[in-house]
Amino acid sequence: MLKQPDYYIGLPQWSHPAWHESLFAGQQGTTELRGYSASFNSVEGNTTFYGLPSTDAVSRWRGESADDFRFSFKFPGEISHKSALSSVEAPLLAFLNRLAPLEHKLGMLWLQLPATFSPRELAVLGRFLALLPAGFSYAVEVRHPDFFSGGEADRRLTELLAATGVNRVSFDTRALFRHPASDPITQEAFKAKPRLPLRPVATAGAPMLRFISPLDRGLAEQELTYWADRVVKWIAQGRKPWLFFHTPDNAEAPLLARRFVELLGSGYRGMKPWPEPSQVQAGLF
Repeated sequence: MLKQPDYYIGLPQWSHPAWHESLFAGQQGTTELRGYSASFNSVEGNTTFYGLPSTDAVSRWRGESADDFRFSFKFPGEISHKSALSSVEAPLLAFLNRLAPLEHKLGMLWLQLPATFSPRELAVLGRFLALLPAGFSYAVEVRHPDFFSGGEADRRLTELLAATGVNRVSFDTRALFRHPASDPITQEAFKAKPRLPLRPVATAGAPMLRFISPLDRGLAEQELTYWADRVVKWIAQGRKPWLFFHTPDNAEAPLLARRFVELLGSGYRGMKPWPEPSQVQAGLF
């Protein structure tokens, strides 16, 4: 019987051309998902925001991933953005039914709300959360500034999530915005990512972190150290964090995650050892 991990860790995708020089080094003859899941035990699945995967794709993912792997999927934009959580019973059921064949490999399901979703809509969020069936793990990411003020709106959101057993997503973009750069990749990330205060609140048993560094991932060392300390405390409290690491183009996202695990220290089960790279590639680490 596999030992349960202390945390789940992953990236926003399971394949990238640049990863053949790092994560997939020495893994010829295997699918990218199988190679990815040999080291990471989760993935932040964003494609479901745009549309549901085919039934064949879901079946293939289940077969190609390690047994202890867990897929984390974003709720469709049809639910969170187009319909603003109202009258969404049909698309919600379609979403859950399409992913159901993953069985035990279906992990965190997370709802990303737009910046236009304000504290005035908290009752709408409450009604939506009441629709969610038991047996799954859920998380909510908000982007309206009032939810980060430490005031009444922040408190009401925290109370709602805690009462329903839903986790709050922390999206840490501090390192990215602390190091502005003029290159096109960084500028695109500046446009796409929210610049909001950090609210590392654990409202349930599986707090979720999304973390993005600058292109030079070494510039995020301060923030990574902060999160390593926070995750150790969460684990000590009996929580099981879900951790997803990004860079502006994700080329070095595996190395960013690996650095976080080094800071976390030994003794925690989560990320598995990478296959040994060649002597030439060893210099990358």
